[in-house]
Amino acid sequence: MAKISASVGITAHNEEANIGKLLDLMLAQELQTVAIAEILVVASGCTDGTEAIVQEYAERNGRIRLLVQQKREGKASAINLFMREAGAEVLVLSSADLQPEVDVVEKLVRPFADPEMGMTNCRPLPVNDKATFMGFTAHLLWDLHHVINASGGFKAGEMIAFRKAFTRIPQHTAVDEASIEPIMRGQGYQVQYVPQAIVYNKGPDTVADFLRQRRRIYAGHLDVRESLGYAVSTMSGTTVLRALLRHLDWRPRPFAWTMAVVGLEVYGRYLGWRDYKSKRNHTVWEIATTTKELGK
Repeated sequence: MAKISASVGITAHNEEANIGKLLDLMLAQELQTVAIAEILVVASGCTDGTEAIVQEYAERNGRIRLLVQQKREGKASAINLFMREAGAEVLVLSSADLQPEVDVVEKLVRPFADPEMGMTNCRPLPVNDKATFMGFTAHLLWDLHHVINASGGFKAGEMIAFRKAFTRIPQHTAVDEASIEPIMRGQGYQVQYVPQAIVYNKGPDTVADFLRQRRRIYAGHLDVRESLGYAVSTMSGTTVLRALLRHLDWRPRPFAWTMAVVGLEVYGRYLGWRDYKSKRNHTVWEIATTTKELGK
C-alpha cells in the first residue's frame, strides 16, 4: 500500500533557540504508513540566526527547504506561503517552538487514509513546572482542552494536520487553527482529535505574557465567528465550565489557583473583546517571550 505523503510546514520568527531541535525531531520521526515528502520552514522577518540554522540543515538534507519572508506579516501569511509551496495532499503545520514525540507525524497523518478526513489535532503537554502558579495555569488550560476534545468537542491547537483542500486562510486572522477548522467542516470533511499524538510546548511564565496570549486568541475567535460564521468549542462558556467541573481539584491550593486562573481568563477575554470592538489588529501579534524557553 502506498504511504500517505505529507508536507511539514514550520512557521518561525527569531527561533534560533528552538528550530534546530525541532528539525532534528522531524527528521527522526518514526513512520510506517506516512512519508514526509518535505519540510518547509517559513522564516518571517527573522533578525537572529534562524535562517542560517535552517539553511545548514537544508544543505545536509534535501527534504528541508527555507522560505524567507523579509518582513514579518503574521502567521496567516506564513501559512499561506507554506500552502502555496507544499506539494503533498496532507499538510502538517507546526510552530517552531514545539517539541514533538517521535511518532507524532505518523499519528496525525494516518487518519487521512480515510478520504473523508479533513483535519486532525494533537495533544500539547506543557513543560512548565506545575508547582508554580503560572506552571499550574499552563497545565490547567491544556488539560481543559484535552477534556473538551476527548468528550466530543474539537479545539485545535499547536500542531495540526489538514487536507490541502483549499488555497488560503484569511490573511488577517490571528487564530490560524480556528480559521482552518470551519473551512474543512464547511466542505463536509471530518475532524479528529488524536490524544496519542503528543507535542511539548511552553506556557507563559508571567501574567503579562498570559494575558497577551489570551486577549489575542479571544479577539481572533470573535473575528472568526463574525467573518466565517463559526464558533470554536471553547467560545461556549457552558462547554468550558463543564470541562472545568470535571477536572476540578478541590484541595485548597489547587482550588484557589483554579479560581485565580478563571479570573485571569475572564479578564483576558474582556481585553480581547475590547480589542475586537476597537478593531485592534492582532495579525502580527506581540510575542510572549517566556513561551520560547522550552529547555527540554
